[in-house]
Amino acid sequence: MVKTCNCKSLRKLNLPTDQSAHDETARAILQSDSVAVTTSADGHVATVTMPGGALEARTATELNEACQGIQEDREIRVVVLTSLGSDFCTGLAEDFDPQFVSPDPATCVSALKIPVVSMISGTCSSGGLEIALACDIRIGTPDSYFSLKEPTNGLLPMWGGTQRLPRAISHGRAASMLLLGVEIDAATAELWGLIHSVDQGDGVELEKTVELLMSCGPLALQMAKEAVHRGSELPLRDGLRLEGDLNHQLAATDDRAEGLEAFFSKRPPDFSGR
Repeated sequence: MVKTCNCKSLRKLNLPTDQSAHDETARAILQSDSVAVTTSADGHVATVTMPGGALEARTATELNEACQGIQEDREIRVVVLTSLGSDFCTGLAEDFDPQFVSPDPATCVSALKIPVVSMISGTCSSGGLEIALACDIRIGTPDSYFSLKEPTNGLLPMWGGTQRLPRAISHGRAASMLLLGVEIDAATAELWGLIHSVDQGDGVELEKTVELLMSCGPLALQMAKEAVHRGSELPLRDGLRLEGDLNHQLAATDDRAEGLEAFFSKRPPDFSGR
C-alpha cells in the first residue's frame, strides 16, 4: 500500500502490491494537493512527488518538510524528485509570495547530503527550474521546456537561479535565458548541460540512473557530492585539500574496506553505508 506522507515525520512506506519488490523507482500516484513521499521496498530510494503545475505555498512548505524528514532517515541513499501532473512546475502560483517561505525549497533540496535526481516533464519554469537546479542530476522528457524569465517581468529569481544556472550551463547561455527570456527545449537543454539525459517516457533512463547510483558506495557518493559543491566555490588549492580531507575520512569506513575487498575478489560490493 502506498501512503501519502504528511511530511511531519518520514516513515518507511511500502510499494503498491502490483509493484515488483526490486523496483527502486516506483512513485506515489496520488491525486493530492500535498507532497507525497514513498520509498522503495528496501527503503533506500525515496520518491518525492509534487502535484505539478503552478507551485502553491503549501507545496513549497511540505517539500521543505519532506527534505528534512529524508535528511534524518539514514536508510535513504537516493532521492527522486518528480511531479504528478504533466508539467513539473510552471512557476509560482499568483498568490504565492516567495519571500514568506523560508528557507526556500531549492535551498532545502540542495542541502540534502545524498544524490537527488529530478525527473522533469513538460514545463519547468521560474521557481520550478530553481528547484530543479538544486538537484544533482536532471532528467528531462521529449516534451520538456525550461525557462527563467523573471527579469523580463520586472522581477528577479529568489531561489538561487541567478547563481546555479550560470554554473550549470555557462554565463553566456544563462544570460540568454535570464536577460532575454529564452525558453529552451529538451534537446537544447541536454546539449547545454542543463539536463543530463532525456527519458522517452518509459522510465528507462530514470531507472538506469538510479541503479547506477545505488551500485556506488553511499558514503563515497555523499562525499563526492560535497566535494563537487563545496569545491566549486573554493580556489583550486583549497579544493584539492578538501578532496584529500574527504579521502582521509572515507579511508576509515567499512564501505572503503568492502570496496577494496570486492575489487580484489572480483565480486560486486555489498555496501552498508558505514
